Amino acid sequence: MEIPVYDLNDGTELPAVGFGTVGLQGADGLDAIQHAINAGYRLLDTAVNYGNEMTVGEAVRRSGVPRAEFRVTSKLPGRHHAYDDAIVSTHQSLGRLGLETIDLHLIHWPNPKRDEYTEAWRALVDLQRDGLVTTIGVSNFTAEHLDRIMDTSGVVPAVNQIEMHPYFPQEELRAVHDALGIRTVAWSPLAKAKALFEEEPVQQAAEAHGVSPAQVVLRWHFQLGAVPIPKSSAPEHQLTNGDIFDFELSDGEMAAITALGRPDGRLFDADPDEHYEM
Repeated sequence: MEIPVYDLNDGTELPAVGFGTVGLQGADGLDAIQHAINAGYRLLDTAVNYGNEMTVGEAVRRSGVPRAEFRVTSKLPGRHHAYDDAIVSTHQSLGRLGLETIDLHLIHWPNPKRDEYTEAWRALVDLQRDGLVTTIGVSNFTAEHLDRIMDTSGVVPAVNQIEMHPYFPQEELRAVHDALGIRTVAWSPLAKAKALFEEEPVQQAAEAHGVSPAQVVLRWHFQLGAVPIPKSSAPEHQLTNGDIFDFELSDGEMAAITALGRPDGRLFDADPDEHYEM
């Protein structure tokens, strides 16, 4: 499986489809991640709060794939936003991963009511300068949060990982990203899969192109320039989720899928202005 790459604003690259690892732990989780690597995934997404950085690192080491081919993402938790805590937390993540550098390190949530995310961003900027982190970015940041960290640091994040799927297409925030040169990464890209896959625009496109509903939705992400990070422990789904580059959705199909968006499209009550993540 060949996955194309995007150029990021810091001169690095990011595969156009990644592999989410939330919930993948222990021996079964290790097997699932190894299967994903064997299928061709090189962007592996973990976080401190997923509790599986050790598993992801072990899968990378066992894979036999050169380390330079991977883009391992981890995320700084809310309880570690203070500058010194962020530095220590990142060193701990490196220890659990068993890697010398984290390829992409993100602030997991802004936690604006705690109001320390600018300190966390300053720490990531310094960690990147010191070579412990290759690329830095954020997750679940609004346009206002982005403005604040850029104003205080002069550094534009390379990515913002956000909830994005046809029920919540994030059109306004994606426009902000495009204007700033920030790559959108989409968590929960398939939303509530069963319900989404039964939507008429998704089913019609799947039938027209001879692909699965999941492939249609992931192709929709790709044509919007977003990087989806689907998770599956089933090897057959891992293969089909990454096999989205030999068909193209029409403008009408794209518009119909985007039109599934709705004001209450979030999967759970996770407004970044209100959500508190430890």
